[in-house]
Amino acid sequence: MNILISPDKFKGSLTASQVCDAVEKGILEKMPSALITKIPLADGGEGSLDALEKTLHFEKIDLKVNNPLFKPIDSFYGLSKDAAYIEMASASGLQLINESERNPLFTSSVGTGEMISDAIKRGAKKIYLFVGGSATNDAGIGIASALGYIFLDENKQKLAPTGSNLKKIKSINQRSAVSFEGIEVNVLTDVKNPLHGKNGAAHVFAAQKGASTSQIKELDSGLKNIAKVIQSTFGVNVSGLPGSGAAGGVGAGAVTFCNAKIQSGIESILDLLHFDKMLQAADWVITGEGLLDKQTLEGKVVKGVADRCEKAGKQVAIVCGDSKLSEADLVKLHTKYIKSIRTKNISKTIAMKNAAAFLTDRSQELIELIKLGK
Repeated sequence: MNILISPDKFKGSLTASQVCDAVEKGILEKMPSALITKIPLADGGEGSLDALEKTLHFEKIDLKVNNPLFKPIDSFYGLSKDAAYIEMASASGLQLINESERNPLFTSSVGTGEMISDAIKRGAKKIYLFVGGSATNDAGIGIASALGYIFLDENKQKLAPTGSNLKKIKSINQRSAVSFEGIEVNVLTDVKNPLHGKNGAAHVFAAQKGASTSQIKELDSGLKNIAKVIQSTFGVNVSGLPGSGAAGGVGAGAVTFCNAKIQSGIESILDLLHFDKMLQAADWVITGEGLLDKQTLEGKVVKGVADRCEKAGKQVAIVCGDSKLSEADLVKLHTKYIKSIRTKNISKTIAMKNAAAFLTDRSQELIELIKLGK
């Protein structure tokens, strides 16, 4: 039996590669003759480069950049021929700063822009920007500042590229900006939110980045202002663009300053990894993630894999840490086999601490069901 293992990470417990290994171990203990192919996945957020590295075999480019608080850190991106793979979280990620320092009024995406600039200098003609896990709400002006854009207030004074200064921007100096002619930039995200408003970047995501209620309102006002300035300067309306609110408005900024396209993270990653070709030889596909919930159905890895399997007429099974989906929701994942680590006797803490061992056990149970055809 040919089995394709293609999960997301189990956040806080296992990387996608570790999930693959735990599932493989369980399968082989019950079915030693199984032929297994492992393709760890991500949806455009943290872990995307880890998921892609083993398959794309890109060169790691080490680079010193500014973190979200303008402090120098060591980071890297991937480069393969003329294609660059940049994970925003590695330069501008929430995990890079202490919890006490988290406040999107004062953070910046400048480090991500420094990686983009370096990739262009090295000859990159295609840039894949994975934007999950950011600490910022600066509408991508940090990225833009690293690419030569200067943001000015009403007195023509230069502003630092942070969330707090979005509301002060009156004009944009682009005389020294990097040209993106002949360069294709793709923003990969599972987020479809607009730039501002009740479903926008600030109101939906800023709290988890450290913003208070009053700061969220201030950030949203800043996003509205930069949208107006972008419209008057470039003639581009980014306010309601699906995904423009991704990564604190980086979706909107990348479209404006990098001529980028916003694309589904999981769909793009599946294409980059030639997933459909791998799928052809599979008898069964096993995917999974830490928590199955409503977000699973909105552009996450499990839904992306399940939809590809349904289209190709392939059978899919799912492993997870826990599930909060209803029976009606589970139907949308096109499977009758779902195995969760969590049970009434296993707490979240214990499940996360021993995720690999539990996942191997659940995979054994899963393969027994598959063998029996029940």
